[in-house]
Amino acid sequence: MLRRTAAIGASTLLAVAGVTACGSDGGGDSTTVKIVAFQAPSLGAFLPAVIEERELDAEHGLDLQFTYATPDNYNSEFGAGHYDVGGSAALLSEGLRTERGADVTYLFNLFDFYGTVVTSDPDIESLTDLPGHTLAAATGTTNYAMFAWFAQDIGLDLNEVETQNQTTAGLSTMAQTGRADATQLWEPAYSSLLASVSDIRTVDLDYDAWESEFGTGDIPYLGVAAQTAWVDEHPDEVQSLYDTYKAAADWVLDNPEEAGALIAKTIPGGDAEVIQKLIEDNDERLRLRVAPASDVTEGIRAVFEAGIQTGYLADQPPDSVIFDGLQ
Repeated sequence: MLRRTAAIGASTLLAVAGVTACGSDGGGDSTTVKIVAFQAPSLGAFLPAVIEERELDAEHGLDLQFTYATPDNYNSEFGAGHYDVGGSAALLSEGLRTERGADVTYLFNLFDFYGTVVTSDPDIESLTDLPGHTLAAATGTTNYAMFAWFAQDIGLDLNEVETQNQTTAGLSTMAQTGRADATQLWEPAYSSLLASVSDIRTVDLDYDAWESEFGTGDIPYLGVAAQTAWVDEHPDEVQSLYDTYKAAADWVLDNPEEAGALIAKTIPGGDAEVIQKLIEDNDERLRLRVAPASDVTEGIRAVFEAGIQTGYLADQPPDSVIFDGLQ
């Protein structure tokens, strides 16, 4: 069992959030940072499992206390400022927050974008076959918002698809049971699903279209963000936070078998061998890449432009959303 974690629902979020600012943990040896993230099997819960088990936060002078929420609750609570740090910070969501008056900044990237559609319906061979069918999707996530750009680029009108909104944890169940004609999902749920369902097929997105449109193959997607006021007051903690996550990512990539077993324990029905193979094939689907936001600025601006093209964003967010201060 992970240490210092809590799973939360809508009715208990505010009570759990409590004190959000950094402070001494009482022993004087570390600084407490409360972080909200998506609950497993989302990628936002991927590295926290490693950080907690291996106590990498303590090695960098921090006591990271993770709380896990559904996507809708996460966006509501972090956007309202009830947490200083968001560990499932999707770029489009952060851009949208700035439009709504939130002063947040994207500190560093964790994962580049990967998303896909799976189906057992023989009539669905490409995204353009989806009109008139049902699609299970976690519509409150930025993975779905990014999927919308690829759908639009290929000429698919999502208004012609009956979308069934699900939690991230419910997507695999929808795909397994066939209660929707197709399901839009991502890692690590995607690899776990392929290992358990033999007749499922993948409808890939056209990733080459991204580089053709924006002139870069980079698609920074999910990272860690924070309230700007908190960042201004805690520059040392921001660097330590990055160093902690970077250490976790390096250990995962260097130790795929051990990391696979550790992370699988936190995923309902998780398979250690599936997670291990996902880590070993990092460049294909997991796309774990911890990097300061300032190092992937071109890709970040491309993601924001994609959001503008789909109507998710009204305009490019301010430069302040891309944090510049990590080493």
